[in-house]
Amino acid sequence: MKTLRKLTFLIALWTLATLPGTAEACSVCYGKSDSAMAQGLNWGIFVLLGVVSTVLAGIASFFVFLARRAASLPAETPAQHSEISTKS
Repeated sequence: MKTLRKLTFLIALWTLATLPGTAEACSVCYGKSDSAMAQGLNWGIFVLLGVVSTVLAGIASFFVFLARRAASLPAETPAQHSEISTKS
């Protein structure tokens, strides 16, 4: 059990020691916000927001459709339900 804890600790320590070297900022994060890369990143964000909004609107409109369709059907009484089940 102690060796497992040591191994976990060493892996976590090694991971933390090697992460800061790989975390370098790109031109967008580093301060050059008027570059072509920054503009492309902004357009990518707007496109993804549009796609997510469209999908969520489609899901919401489907549930509105289901609610309206359920409201337009006549209400079924328990007597009608028992007649249907006895005829089968």
